[in-house]
Parts: sequence; structure tokens; C-alpha cells
Amino acid sequence: MNWPAQLIIVRHGQSAGNVARDAAHEAELDRIALTNRDADVPLSDLGREQAQALGAWFAELPASERPQVLLASPYLRAFQTAEHFRAAGGACDADEPICFDERLREKEFGILDGLTTSGVANVFPDQAEFRRLLGKFYHRPPGGESWCDVILRLRSVLDTISLHHRGQRVMIFTHQVVVLCLRYIIETLDEAAILAIDREGDVANCAITEYRFNPAAGTGGKLALARYNVTAPMKQQATPVTSAPDQIAGARG
Repeated sequence: MNWPAQLIIVRHGQSAGNVARDAAHEAELDRIALTNRDADVPLSDLGREQAQALGAWFAELPASERPQVLLASPYLRAFQTAEHFRAAGGACDADEPICFDERLREKEFGILDGLTTSGVANVFPDQAEFRRLLGKFYHRPPGGESWCDVILRLRSVLDTISLHHRGQRVMIFTHQVVVLCLRYIIETLDEAAILAIDREGDVANCAITEYRFNPAAGTGGKLALARYNVTAPMKQQATPVTSAPDQIAGARG
């Protein structure tokens, strides 16, 4: 087996950026009212509650079904989600370290960072047109990344996981675009397929996307999708479910 036995991908809890983005859109502003850099945006109070609810849900499972390895984007909101999850007993080992991997970071938006959708059209109409023509999969704003760029770095993440964590239960704490791009790689999807999934709805905060190793699949076995965008842990803990689109801009995902 060259894969983990289980791979669980979690989008971070609701962040202060998600809240500020919603306020900016409601007020029809060009920019989101945030003064810190994207990497330093923390969880909101509700986001912390969501992460704790997720951890409490996993804590009720047998130790043999809880994650053995915790990997996180170094962005504060993802790391805080992992911390609250672990503190609530979600990991197999309460002392399991949370390992940062910068390749799991949010998509970089370059000059469009902090802009709402209408803000992009007003401030950078040429970029709004480029994105319309190229689509979000291929459009790379100056100083930023396309989805293809994110996919390129994620391929090496999966290589690292298969090398160091084969046969283990691995949980990743990351961002909306990363969740979708990991699906693209693991399921060998094409542009049309992954964008169709994206159009179905946003990945909810603290939602679970899970893969399990299927030894009968392919020639040597592979990861098979078990569930996508599942919010049952939050609902079971009576915690509100939230979601916000990735930043195209503006939503800090």
C-alpha cells in the first residue's frame, strides 16, 4: 500500500475574514475591512465553536477510527482549527503534534487580495475580463496563483503523505480551494468536472471530505471517496453551519 488507510480533509472553521467578507458584500464595498495579512486571519468565535464540535464528534469514536496524523496549513485559521479539534479529543493521541505544511496554504490572490467580486470589476476591470475569458481554473492574477498552480504544489504534498504516512489515518486542515484541488488530483478529474462540483455549492466550514484506501481499486489499490462536504458533526453538536466562497475575490476561504 502506497497510500494512507484514511485521508480526511477539513476546511477550517469560520474565520474573521469570512465574516468581514459577508459584511463587505452586503454593504457593496470594493474591499474587505481587514488590516492583517491573509495568513494571520484568525477564527471567529463561531469558527472556534465549529472546530470544537468537530473534535468532540471524533472524540466519541473508538481510538482506532480517530486520526493518527494531523497536517495543517500554516495559516492561522487552519492551525487554530486543528488546535481546537485536538483539544476536544478528536485525535487518536492527545499529544499528537500538528505538522505545518506550507503547500497546504490558501490560494494566493496577488493584487486581487482583499477585494470583493464587485471590487475586482471596479478596481481591476482588465483582470475581471481575463478571469471571465480564462475561467477560475487557469486565471492567474498578477502576484497570485491559478487553481493549476495550487494543484502543482498539492501533487507533492500527496507524494509526501504516501511516503511517510502509508497505512495511517491522516487528517488535513486547510482551505476551500485546496479541498477541491485535492479532489481533482486524487480522483483524476478534469477541469469541467471539478468546476461542476464547485458550482454545486461552497465547502462548508469544518466540513469533512474523506477518502479510504480500497485495495481492490485499480492495479494496486487507491483512495476512494467515502464522503464529501459532510457537516454532520456540527449538526450533531447543534453548532451553526457556515460557508463562504473562495476569494475571487474577496472571500478568505
